[in-house]
Amino acid sequence: MNILRSMLILSMAFPLVATAQQTKSNSPRHDQVIVIRGNRIESVSNASSSKMPADAKVIDLSHSTVLPGLIDSHTHIFLQGEDPAQGGYDANILKYPLSFRAARATVSARRALEQGFTTLRDVETEGAGYGDVGIKQAIEGGYIPGPRLFVSTRAISTTGGYPLEGYAPELEMPKGVQVIDGPVEARKAAREQLDHGADWIKVYMTHRSWIGKNGELVSQPTLTVEELKAVVDEAHGWTKKVACHAYNGIGLQRALDGGCDSIEHGLEITDAQIAQMVKQGTWYCPTLAVYYTDWGPADTPAGQRDRKRAAVHIQSFQKAMKAGVKIVFGTDIGGIPWTEPIAQEFSRMVEFGMSPTDAIKSASSRAAEMLDMEGQIGVIAPGAYADIIAVSGDPVRDIKVLENVQFVMKDGKVFTTEGK
Repeated sequence: MNILRSMLILSMAFPLVATAQQTKSNSPRHDQVIVIRGNRIESVSNASSSKMPADAKVIDLSHSTVLPGLIDSHTHIFLQGEDPAQGGYDANILKYPLSFRAARATVSARRALEQGFTTLRDVETEGAGYGDVGIKQAIEGGYIPGPRLFVSTRAISTTGGYPLEGYAPELEMPKGVQVIDGPVEARKAAREQLDHGADWIKVYMTHRSWIGKNGELVSQPTLTVEELKAVVDEAHGWTKKVACHAYNGIGLQRALDGGCDSIEHGLEITDAQIAQMVKQGTWYCPTLAVYYTDWGPADTPAGQRDRKRAAVHIQSFQKAMKAGVKIVFGTDIGGIPWTEPIAQEFSRMVEFGMSPTDAIKSASSRAAEMLDMEGQIGVIAPGAYADIIAVSGDPVRDIKVLENVQFVMKDGKVFTTEGK
């Protein structure tokens, strides 16, 4: 799990040495030393047997718990929680220039890094085109601080499957995604997005949801299986993966039958669908906390829907855990304002039955596996990127301490905050 009590030593010649833990163990280790050369971890060893570089600079984290940099597998840096009083979602597309939205996304990226999230899978720009590719390039070029980004660019849905909505039918309104109809258009959209820098393809397999006549949660399906298979086939040909937003029902079943690599949200998953996910190796990114914000009044259709979403979501999450579905940490932050703690998701995961150890793994080594970065991120081990964080308490005993990160290193460079 890579939790450790430690001392960190950063050499002027750019090794860094820090107390750390070896990769696969579930038990925290004490008095460990990590040596970093460049942006990679060179070695991890016991302090008693390690040889300190003569030119080392010491950063003492001996009173902290040290972990690998955290990974949020479902974010939206181009969203800000969208206050309805300020125009809500629509104002992003109709009012704000892309330069303004990119500036806000830059702040969002920095806030993620401040909170110890050194890697994000950002799952679409919500009408900002390929802006996430630009933010990624700016981070990699050292122009702005931010996490390592895996980007999904525009995302894909169908006619009638995404905002903007509710305007006069004679108006051609811009959409928050790339709209396709038919397998040919689906494949072309995937090719365009991959060609312009997408690391993942994001597909919306459901759209609106409401309470049905028998009190059940109903979700509108979007892409057909044939349309999704065209996207998946194209993405896999580029050795990329496909994330599918899917709440429940027909759309979620199409997502599985079409070969998606991850189910995003998965509010209501049947036993048969869970078995199919286990068989196919489908990842599950549940994003629990976001469904507990901004509920409508209990006596309204929206309020009834919101409460139903949360109720069935708990059951799906617990069944998925029991069945051994591969689960990764994701928040949908952006849907939640970036001013809120990203790590609040950990508390929901633990509240609903996941052990703190597994919750931390879901945001470290397991997420790294989903991102095809196993052994490179999400671990403190030789050869991994030097992404390291420290907190003052023990997250295995109190998972909420992850909401207050005191030390952040990404790529061998110290980016220290005091619990921002």
